[in-house]
Amino acid sequence: MKKLPIGVQDYKKIITGDFIYIDKTKYIYDLVSSEVPIFLSRPRRFGKSLTVSTLYYLFKGEKVLFKDTYIYDKWEFKEYPIIRINLLLAATDDEERFKKSLTKIIKREGLMNNIKIEETDYKFAFDELIMKLSEKGKIVILVDEYEKPILDNINNKEKAERYRQILRDFYTNIKANDEYIKFVFITGITKFTKTGVFSALNNLNDISLDTDYSQMLGYTQEELEYYFEDYIKETAEKFKITTEELLKEMKKYYNGFSFDGEHYVYNPFSILKFFQKKKFQNYWFESGSPSFLSKYIEDKKVTYEDLVKNTVSAMDFSTREIEDANANIFFTQAGYLTFKGIKRYGLTEKYILDYPNLEVKNSFSKLILESNYKPKEEAYERVYEIYEKIEKNDIKGLIEEIKKIISAIPYNLHKKEEKYYHSLIFTIIASAGIDVKAEELTNLGRSDLVIDFDERIYLFEIKVDKSAIDAINQIKEKKYYEKYSGKEIYIIGININSEKRNIDDYIIEKI
Repeated sequence: MKKLPIGVQDYKKIITGDFIYIDKTKYIYDLVSSEVPIFLSRPRRFGKSLTVSTLYYLFKGEKVLFKDTYIYDKWEFKEYPIIRINLLLAATDDEERFKKSLTKIIKREGLMNNIKIEETDYKFAFDELIMKLSEKGKIVILVDEYEKPILDNINNKEKAERYRQILRDFYTNIKANDEYIKFVFITGITKFTKTGVFSALNNLNDISLDTDYSQMLGYTQEELEYYFEDYIKETAEKFKITTEELLKEMKKYYNGFSFDGEHYVYNPFSILKFFQKKKFQNYWFESGSPSFLSKYIEDKKVTYEDLVKNTVSAMDFSTREIEDANANIFFTQAGYLTFKGIKRYGLTEKYILDYPNLEVKNSFSKLILESNYKPKEEAYERVYEIYEKIEKNDIKGLIEEIKKIISAIPYNLHKKEEKYYHSLIFTIIASAGIDVKAEELTNLGRSDLVIDFDERIYLFEIKVDKSAIDAINQIKEKKYYEKYSGKEIYIIGININSEKRNIDDYIIEKI
């Protein structure tokens, strides 16, 4: 079997090192043929750096590396002078060090092209590099992690804006020297605004939400099954299940990222780590920065309802800078939320947001539970009990465990609102790794929570200062269960006593 390219971002190393390479050169051919400056945003660990590396070797003219790929017999493979900028190399803790590091990056690119840069100012150094390099022919400019210095300071609004001004000044060179440039490709995590870093680059084509490129990064279902066929068989044997059963579980756990609301992909890092470890774990999420996320969630008091209640438009992603954006916009760009469909209002489209898959839902819910509700330490052990209760179909035990976790939350954090308890109970259940959905839509209304587990359906209706009878009657009157006919269905009515700050009454019935 070919090797798994875990952490390998250099295209040449993947090809010559006998690693698995998923051929994405059809997309690359379409982009480079247009010669239009391109911008693409994607969450971390989605293959942005590998795409930049692939373009680098393509424009270096190294045709032998592209044997057996789509682009091999279609591209001219002429060598072009290349400027490759990776903002991961920039110092982001201090403004002066940041400016100096930009200059250093440019001087380093000069050395790579046998050019000595005399200028010491980052803006003038970049311009000098372009002018001197253009003597060798039209230039290709590749920029990776374009906004990394801003994201590193997202919790410091003033500093983030100062860094944005510096980067705007820096990138202006690209537009100013357009006549010397063959192709530009820029990547990052967040989309740009019209007044932001690329305000001067009004010719930049943002393909981030374009359907044609929605599966350019990430693995499609077909790519997963084709390129990893041997690993799928090997892993299924390890689990003692069929390949069909394994693929079903993988899809639920790792698939679901969408950048147009219609087509879906797997995160490459999670898939590669899964085949390496052969365990269902939260690989992509845990490779991030939970301490940063925790502070963001706590500062903005983010709840599940803040993230998925409202639809968003494409314009919402480019109206405000990332530090001023609503939490759902920020988390969608970061990959913790994704498009789960499109609502159309005439000619206007809006995206429906939700967690992409069980991996992200589980981990992110734990983070919200810790950051917002701050339960006592012993409550986290109860979270693991919840999965066991639902696995055994012990609904009463499930509710009792939820009650214990709620009782471990400091009293001053409680609110006398139904939506508070909806969000809290959803977060608790999701933290246990259970596939729970909030406000599942039916033709007669919405049920508060729905758990679909092992062909069993659990429908929850939650009331505050009313009664469990009211809750159970609403489920029956609205017939929320009808869409699940054919499965084993349980309906659960819950009443919260706002004075006691916990569940004080519940009814469980089998339909």
